[in-house]
Amino acid sequence: MVGGAPMYPSKTIIENAVNSKDHTTLVAAVKAAGLVNTLSGRGPFTVFAPTNAAFAKLPPGTVDSLVRPENKATLTAVLTYHVVPGRLTAKDLAAAIDKGEGKAVLKTAQGETLSATMKDKWIVVTDAKGGTSTVAIADVMQSNGVIHVVDRVLMP
Repeated sequence: MVGGAPMYPSKTIIENAVNSKDHTTLVAAVKAAGLVNTLSGRGPFTVFAPTNAAFAKLPPGTVDSLVRPENKATLTAVLTYHVVPGRLTAKDLAAAIDKGEGKAVLKTAQGETLSATMKDKWIVVTDAKGGTSTVAIADVMQSNGVIHVVDRVLMP
Protein backbone atom coordinates (compact mmCIF):
# COMPACT_ATOMS: atom_id res chain seq x y z
CA MET A 1 0.00 0.00 0.00
CA VAL A 2 1.27 3.44 -0.96
CA GLY A 3 -0.80 6.56 -0.53
CA GLY A 4 -3.80 4.49 0.52
CA ALA A 5 -3.76 2.43 -2.67
CA PRO A 6 -2.65 -1.14 -3.26
CA MET A 7 0.41 -1.45 -5.47
CA TYR A 8 0.16 -4.40 -7.81
CA PRO A 9 3.40 -6.05 -8.98
CA SER A 10 1.63 -6.93 -12.23
CA LYS A 11 1.12 -3.25 -13.10
CA THR A 12 3.61 -0.67 -14.38
CA ILE A 13 5.06 2.18 -12.38
CA ILE A 14 2.58 4.61 -13.92
CA GLU A 15 -0.44 2.29 -13.57
CA ASN A 16 0.25 2.04 -9.84
CA ALA A 17 1.40 5.62 -9.19
CA VAL A 18 -1.80 7.18 -10.53
CA ASN A 19 -3.71 5.50 -7.67
CA SER A 20 -1.51 6.82 -4.84
CA LYS A 21 -3.01 9.90 -3.18
CA ASP A 22 0.52 10.70 -1.92
CA HIS A 23 1.92 10.99 -5.46
CA THR A 24 -0.53 13.23 -7.33
CA THR A 25 2.10 15.96 -7.79
CA LEU A 26 4.61 13.44 -9.15
CA VAL A 27 2.05 11.98 -11.56
CA ALA A 28 1.06 15.48 -12.77
CA ALA A 29 4.74 16.32 -13.29
CA VAL A 30 5.38 13.07 -15.18
CA LYS A 31 2.42 13.88 -17.45
CA ALA A 32 3.61 17.48 -17.98
CA ALA A 33 7.10 16.21 -18.90
CA GLY A 34 5.71 13.67 -21.35
CA LEU A 35 7.27 10.74 -19.50
CA VAL A 36 4.16 8.57 -19.11
CA ASN A 37 5.04 6.29 -22.03
CA THR A 38 8.66 5.99 -20.91
CA LEU A 39 7.77 4.97 -17.35
CA SER A 40 5.08 2.65 -18.68
CA GLY A 41 7.68 0.94 -20.85
CA ARG A 42 9.54 -2.31 -20.28
CA GLY A 43 12.26 -0.90 -18.06
CA PRO A 44 13.30 -2.08 -15.67
CA PHE A 45 13.53 1.15 -13.70
CA THR A 46 14.30 2.04 -10.12
CA VAL A 47 12.30 5.15 -9.22
CA PHE A 48 12.91 7.26 -6.15
CA ALA A 49 9.37 8.67 -5.95
CA PRO A 50 8.90 11.90 -4.00
CA THR A 51 5.59 12.30 -2.18
CA ASN A 52 3.35 15.35 -2.39
CA ALA A 53 4.84 16.40 0.98
CA ALA A 54 8.33 16.17 -0.57
CA PHE A 55 7.30 18.50 -3.40
CA ALA A 56 5.75 20.86 -0.82
CA LYS A 57 9.20 21.25 0.78
CA LEU A 58 10.48 22.98 -2.39
CA PRO A 59 10.49 26.79 -2.41
CA PRO A 60 7.02 28.25 -3.05
CA GLY A 61 6.12 28.35 -6.75
CA THR A 62 8.77 25.82 -7.82
CA VAL A 63 6.34 23.09 -8.87
CA ASP A 64 4.01 25.54 -10.64
CA SER A 65 7.00 26.91 -12.54
CA LEU A 66 8.41 23.49 -13.46
CA VAL A 67 5.16 22.21 -14.98
CA ARG A 68 4.88 25.16 -17.40
CA PRO A 69 5.42 24.11 -21.03
CA GLU A 70 8.44 26.41 -21.40
CA ASN A 71 10.18 24.56 -18.54
CA LYS A 72 9.57 21.04 -19.86
CA ALA A 73 13.31 20.34 -20.37
CA THR A 74 14.11 21.32 -16.78
CA LEU A 75 11.18 19.30 -15.43
CA THR A 76 12.26 16.28 -17.49
CA ALA A 77 15.80 16.60 -16.10
CA VAL A 78 14.54 16.75 -12.51
CA LEU A 79 12.22 13.76 -12.98
CA THR A 80 14.71 11.55 -14.84
CA TYR A 81 17.21 12.34 -12.08
CA HIS A 82 14.92 10.23 -9.84
CA VAL A 83 15.18 7.22 -12.17
CA VAL A 84 18.01 4.71 -12.21
CA PRO A 85 18.07 2.12 -15.01
CA GLY A 86 17.64 -1.42 -13.67
CA ARG A 87 15.71 -2.92 -10.79
CA LEU A 88 17.52 -2.12 -7.54
CA THR A 89 15.79 -3.39 -4.42
CA ALA A 90 16.67 -2.13 -0.95
CA LYS A 91 18.77 -5.29 -0.54
CA ASP A 92 20.62 -4.49 -3.79
CA LEU A 93 21.20 -0.91 -2.68
CA ALA A 94 22.45 -2.05 0.75
CA ALA A 95 24.83 -4.51 -0.92
CA ALA A 96 26.15 -1.79 -3.24
CA ILE A 97 26.62 0.53 -0.25
CA ASP A 98 28.57 -2.20 1.57
CA LYS A 99 30.66 -2.93 -1.53
CA GLY A 100 31.39 0.80 -1.88
CA GLU A 101 32.56 0.94 1.74
CA GLY A 102 29.58 2.95 2.90
CA LYS A 103 28.53 4.65 -0.32
CA ALA A 104 27.00 3.52 -3.61
CA VAL A 105 27.12 5.78 -6.67
CA LEU A 106 24.07 5.44 -8.92
CA LYS A 107 23.97 6.69 -12.52
CA THR A 108 20.55 8.21 -13.23
CA ALA A 109 18.56 8.19 -16.46
CA GLN A 110 19.20 11.94 -16.53
CA GLY A 111 22.94 11.24 -16.80
CA GLU A 112 24.22 12.55 -13.48
CA THR A 113 24.79 10.54 -10.32
CA LEU A 114 23.14 10.07 -6.96
CA SER A 115 24.83 8.51 -3.97
CA ALA A 116 23.22 6.14 -1.51
CA THR A 117 24.32 5.57 2.07
CA MET A 118 22.85 3.97 5.18
CA LYS A 119 21.81 5.94 8.25
CA ASP A 120 20.77 3.51 10.95
CA LYS A 121 18.39 1.19 9.07
CA TRP A 122 17.40 3.79 6.45
CA ILE A 123 18.71 4.26 2.93
CA VAL A 124 19.59 7.90 2.33
CA VAL A 125 19.99 9.24 -1.20
CA THR A 126 22.12 12.35 -1.77
CA ASP A 127 21.78 14.52 -4.85
CA ALA A 128 24.35 16.59 -6.77
CA LYS A 129 23.62 19.64 -4.62
CA GLY A 130 24.16 17.76 -1.35
CA GLY A 131 20.46 17.48 -0.54
CA THR A 132 19.38 14.27 1.13
CA SER A 133 16.23 12.20 0.84
CA THR A 134 15.36 9.19 2.97
CA VAL A 135 13.66 6.12 1.57
CA ALA A 136 10.45 6.01 3.61
CA ILE A 137 8.91 2.98 1.83
CA ALA A 138 11.24 0.59 0.01
CA ASP A 139 10.66 -2.16 -2.52
CA VAL A 140 7.28 -1.31 -4.02
CA MET A 141 7.60 -3.87 -6.80
CA GLN A 142 6.19 -3.10 -10.26
CA SER A 143 6.07 -5.10 -13.48
CA ASN A 144 8.69 -2.78 -14.99
CA GLY A 145 10.81 -1.97 -11.96
CA VAL A 146 10.69 -0.90 -8.35
CA ILE A 147 9.62 2.25 -6.54
CA HIS A 148 11.24 3.57 -3.39
CA VAL A 149 9.13 6.33 -1.83
CA VAL A 150 11.34 9.25 -0.73
CA ASP A 151 10.71 12.25 1.52
CA ARG A 152 12.47 14.98 -0.52
CA VAL A 153 12.82 15.94 -4.18
CA LEU A 154 16.32 15.27 -5.52
CA MET A 155 17.88 18.03 -7.61
CA PRO A 156 20.50 17.57 -10.34
